[in-house]
Amino acid sequence: MAKILMKGNEAIGEAAIKAGCLYFFGYPITPQNELPEYLSKRLPQVGGRYIQTESEVATSNMIFGAAGVGVRVMTSSSSPGISLMSEGLSYLAGADLPVVIVNMMRAGPGLAGILPAQSDYAHATRGTAHGDFQLLVLAPSSVQEAVDLTMLCFELAEKYRMPVMLLGDGMIGQMMEPVEFPPMEVGPPMNADDWALTGCKGRAPRLVSSLFLDPVELNAKNHERFEKYKVVAQNETRFELYNCDEPYDILITAFGVMSRVCKSAITELKKQGVRVGLFRPITVKPYPSEALSSAILKARRVLDVEMNMGQMLVDVQLAANGQREVDFMGKCGGLTPSIEDVVEAVYASLAKAEAAV
Repeated sequence: MAKILMKGNEAIGEAAIKAGCLYFFGYPITPQNELPEYLSKRLPQVGGRYIQTESEVATSNMIFGAAGVGVRVMTSSSSPGISLMSEGLSYLAGADLPVVIVNMMRAGPGLAGILPAQSDYAHATRGTAHGDFQLLVLAPSSVQEAVDLTMLCFELAEKYRMPVMLLGDGMIGQMMEPVEFPPMEVGPPMNADDWALTGCKGRAPRLVSSLFLDPVELNAKNHERFEKYKVVAQNETRFELYNCDEPYDILITAFGVMSRVCKSAITELKKQGVRVGLFRPITVKPYPSEALSSAILKARRVLDVEMNMGQMLVDVQLAANGQREVDFMGKCGGLTPSIEDVVEAVYASLAKAEAAV
């Protein structure tokens, strides 16, 4: 297959079409605007429908309606817009509806800035919205991986009947890289024969709802849902180990684009005789804690690097379980730690490891 040079946002849009998604509802916000712009042109060409909504709140209700009738649907937004969708995302989870949500993160809190950041990790993995539910969240580190994971998002959303989020820092959406796509796929249709609202002529009526007024029924439903999340955690956890085949003194943890900066820093450190490995979670929810724990035990110390104030740090510390000390280095507001910043932080961690001997 020939590779095509594409901007990340546009590549994600094309990947959604390849996955058979023909419906998009969304509202513009930087830095993800190219995605809906691309789909506004492409979807009509393949028999799909694009609607720009009046708000993110409206978006979350429209994707609920589309998913409820058993079609593949997606939306995209950026940090403040995802916050506005939060109520609707809880309804989608409560109704067990498969949708794909793309969040191209920008700096926060508040309106803050439009530059790339990793400011929504905690929101995506901890407190997306009200109630007892979880999302499946995948974090790409390249445009090609964003394409691959977008297609996987649709597969997983339908397999487990739950909302799935693609979590990218704004840099992923804006950078251009060569990508390749599989052949066009517009089907088979979603396997929704036993639950979708398709008109009840010739069958019993169905109800797609997140409302359960009977506490016994709601308790049972939530327990059933969390048993499903256990299956997701067991079968769908993904991660990358980099430069971990040989012994390493420091293990860096990073996700998304920040991991690529760390890889460049590791290359530089290798020239200087410093042994460093990298652990990158690809699914940040469920988090690959067991795999990280194993990798941590092979290091003398851990360095977590993020484009925020340490939102993944909690997960890294839980995986370390007190067996190793965890340091943190991060920048926010749209600033990205440089290769030199990471190298300096590794030397600082190494000095602490030496002092502890």
